Amino acid sequence: MDLEQLLDRALSMADEGDWAGMAELLRDHLGEFEDEPAVHCWLGVAERELGMEGVAYERFRRALQLGPEDPYVLATAGNGVAAFDDPDAEQALRTAALTAPDVAVARLLYGAYLTREGFVTEGLAELDAARKLDPDDAQIAYELGVARYLAGDPDGAVDAVGEATRLDSEDGWVRFVLGLMLLEAGRLDEGVPDLVEAARLRPDDLEAQLAASLAACVGGAEDLAWEMLERGRHNASDEDAAFVSAVEDRLDGGAEPSRSLLMDELVPDVLRRRLQVRP
Repeated sequence: MDLEQLLDRALSMADEGDWAGMAELLRDHLGEFEDEPAVHCWLGVAERELGMEGVAYERFRRALQLGPEDPYVLATAGNGVAAFDDPDAEQALRTAALTAPDVAVARLLYGAYLTREGFVTEGLAELDAARKLDPDDAQIAYELGVARYLAGDPDGAVDAVGEATRLDSEDGWVRFVLGLMLLEAGRLDEGVPDLVEAARLRPDDLEAQLAASLAACVGGAEDLAWEMLERGRHNASDEDAAFVSAVEDRLDGGAEPSRSLLMDELVPDVLRRRLQVRP
């Protein structure tokens, strides 16, 4: 198997979500292609998807050390090390965007990086360019929403993140962020359905379950509120017990105590943390 055949097969597995098979395939051939940055990069992607973040970081680092020229490898590996605040991330992402201005993913990942590093104006420019290159990409729409929010444009943020949910209705992370944004904007009736749907899409996400529970209570759907609480309790760890108990106490108190916890504490805290994470 030559390099092109190997990468084609690996990326086909990625399209199918077969991360374990992809990782095994690339590891089996790593010795033959030790000096090929693409092999290290895509192996890092597979291992990251399998929850092996530390190992994946080393793969991305190795890919960059080998001096890749492929903008997809530069952007992907740069994004991979950016999650660990690696100072080499900026150069890799910038190089990808500058050398391949017509590659949407390069502009996307550089723009997302700039935005989260505080260069929001520059990040918006990159994300707008990415959107023009690929207007149907849900991730671009989501990152554009993040950038608009951080730029002080909450209405524009809601529009962009809402578009992301229309482009990919099964992405629970994005739908949860949309629900939080709508609640922060005072649009409770619109936000509650998104929070409930996000909780259903992300059954292991405790914050999503508890936010949906409180929002449902505030909206008058008490049975739904208790259902969401129990779903959260089912997956809660011992460390989460106090959080679950606090939500239960507010539900017992009714809509106003639930509104206080939801709007004064949970929404602003969770929304800002979620916006700083690259899903």
